[in-house]
Amino acid sequence: MSNQQSFAKDEAAIRSLIETWTGAVRKKDIDAILRNHSPDIWMFDVPPPLQLKGIDAYRKSWDLFYAYSPDSPAFDIREMTITAGGDVAFAAALMRCVFVEANKDPVDLDFRLTIGLRKIDDQWVITHEHHSIPATQ
Repeated sequence: MSNQQSFAKDEAAIRSLIETWTGAVRKKDIDAILRNHSPDIWMFDVPPPLQLKGIDAYRKSWDLFYAYSPDSPAFDIREMTITAGGDVAFAAALMRCVFVEANKDPVDLDFRLTIGLRKIDDQWVITHEHHSIPATQ
């Protein structure tokens, strides 16, 4: 297999992994959300705290997300690019989610997502997530 074919195969595998993850978020399937994440994941999220380290902290972050999500949460990829090397890769995406604050109408939120991955035992594993929104000030 040529390098170009190998990179295309890796990019397709990563795209599938991320699309499966976003589907799990919409289904509120925590086990599937966590499935391809490193035990040592390091995440930067929109709400505080500044950083989360480890799979347990990452798991707990979904409690907050779902507390402000409608029953069928939106968590959609609008655009995504993937760059894969031999054993590291990253994906950058523009995303959309919806949240609902107490006694208020739903709010559409466009956000940015960057995911860092490592290939471990021939499987892509998410080692870093960065969710962000543009600064308003």
